[in-house]
Amino acid sequence: MNFNTLCVIGLGYIGLPTASTFAAHGVNVLGVDINEAILATLRNGDIHIHEPGLREEFQSALKTGRLTFASTPAPADAFIIAVPTPFYEGELGEANGVQFKKADMRAVTSAAESIVPHLRKGNLVVLESTSPPRTTVDLVRPILERSGLLAGRDFHLAYSPERVLPGQILRELIENARVIGGVTRESAQAGRDLYATFVKGQIIQTDATTAEMVKLMENTTRDVNIALANEFARLADKFGVDVWEAISIASLHPRVKILSPGPGVGGHCISVDPWFFVESAPELTPLIYHARIVNDGQPRQVVELVRKAAGALKGQRIAALGLAYKPDVDDLRESPAAEVVHLLQKEGALVKAFEPFKPEGLPDMECVPTLEAAVKDADVILLLVNHTDFRALTPAALRPLTAAKILVDTVNGWDGRDWDGAGFKLHRLGVNK
Repeated sequence: MNFNTLCVIGLGYIGLPTASTFAAHGVNVLGVDINEAILATLRNGDIHIHEPGLREEFQSALKTGRLTFASTPAPADAFIIAVPTPFYEGELGEANGVQFKKADMRAVTSAAESIVPHLRKGNLVVLESTSPPRTTVDLVRPILERSGLLAGRDFHLAYSPERVLPGQILRELIENARVIGGVTRESAQAGRDLYATFVKGQIIQTDATTAEMVKLMENTTRDVNIALANEFARLADKFGVDVWEAISIASLHPRVKILSPGPGVGGHCISVDPWFFVESAPELTPLIYHARIVNDGQPRQVVELVRKAAGALKGQRIAALGLAYKPDVDDLRESPAAEVVHLLQKEGALVKAFEPFKPEGLPDMECVPTLEAAVKDADVILLLVNHTDFRALTPAALRPLTAAKILVDTVNGWDGRDWDGAGFKLHRLGVNK
């Protein structure tokens, strides 16, 4: 099938790179978002997210005239839904004695409803938003069939999860394997034809629910393995071991690869997707559930580490370095670093946060625009994100900026340097020696 026109609904961390890439490869793309501020920014030739290479790709596509924007969809050959699927704030589900976070699918519902007036025979609709199993067939299909057309007969419907790493999105969109799950084989083939516009990696065709499970399984595997590393860090602290040394030695085994512990798990994938399994089948997911509990509990472990290093937290002036959920990105969604700051604030600490990739930070904390402003009057300097610039800091570079004596490193960014010689005392997560 040929797809000359495409409507991408949702212009966030996945939707905007996807829309820009399709436009750069000759497809006429209408990008849709309900946020008028985002639309105004894009129409002015700027972007609202940080991603290496995206600005250039976006502006190049914009100049061709093949990328335009609107607040509502229009008729097209294909539609991609790439909207957020967050949790319901402050609302937990419960089944079989297990409490779990519930997926908020209202954005997916709204996006599907917005397509209905424009759906025509032969169209393709692809859901990319990470979703609980059976979302495509049980939620999206019935909405689209309000058009009077039947999925798999009159129009094609598929699920194709994004499987890219922030910081490398543009490259991985093209090079990574792409999974296309159709409600019929013909729908999967139509999805393959669409993404073959630019995908160089293998394109695997399957059914929609399998494709949904693939995405959740990938991220749940990482979440469980990170939880194991975090428990190792807690055990190392108890037994007087350096967990980073132990991990490096254990990982020399040819069949062992232990991930890194840290302040927790964030982002809109690994910290979210496992809950979709727990919500869908709480009676079958005790391991997944407990891994989530471990990782969600890591920010509290960091607070206790700071307390152990500095004493009573009330009134302590703390410089928190990093708010993003991972190094060298501006994505603060579900960030454990931000949760650490919130917990410290609740303890009465006076926290100044510095996030170089998003200096404005978050509205419910004091965020400063420079490293110097963060550390100047600090009693404690807390490394929460292993940004390249933070990792490169040396005792000689940091000492002139601050009178602080206590360093707390939660990501093993500052090991192996003579901090003591510069008048600092370094405390590290998972180290009790």
